Amino acid sequence: MDERAAWLEGAVQRWEKSLIRISYAYLGDAALAEDAVQETFLKAWKGYDRFRGEAEEKTWLMRIAINTCKDVRRGAWFRHIDRKASLDRLPEGWAPFTRREDTVTRAVMALPQRLRAVVLVHCCQGLTAEETAKVLGISRSTVFQRMKKARAILQKEWEGRRDDDDR
Repeated sequence: MDERAAWLEGAVQRWEKSLIRISYAYLGDAALAEDAVQETFLKAWKGYDRFRGEAEEKTWLMRIAINTCKDVRRGAWFRHIDRKASLDRLPEGWAPFTRREDTVTRAVMALPQRLRAVVLVHCCQGLTAEETAKVLGISRSTVFQRMKKARAILQKEWEGRRDDDDR
């Protein structure tokens, strides 16, 4: 097995589930997410010689996956179909286990796309602000601004739910 093939096999084992989750969050369709991840690995395979190691492997692959998802979303037919992500259809291994996790996950999935993307990449994938910025193609300060806005929305949502529970 040559170096590139060995790398691809390892990358698929290490990152496939994470890439499917983030692709699903972008596309709201498990089949499209799987297709996007396959396309991501194909693009990574083709661009393997250009990967200079300036970013972490995961960051590089996430960036490719998100760009692939954006390409899918730009397609004319995609805009005419309701593909809102449903928690009931999330890929295995990401479904919430407790009522609180379910509530938080639903609130995150209800965020506007640009805020949801930052939360999913930064918090759920565990990337630093710098890595998140590289993955999403935005500045580090934009990551912090969007996280702040997402936190404010989520906090307001959480406080509203607590008020409802107190009644």
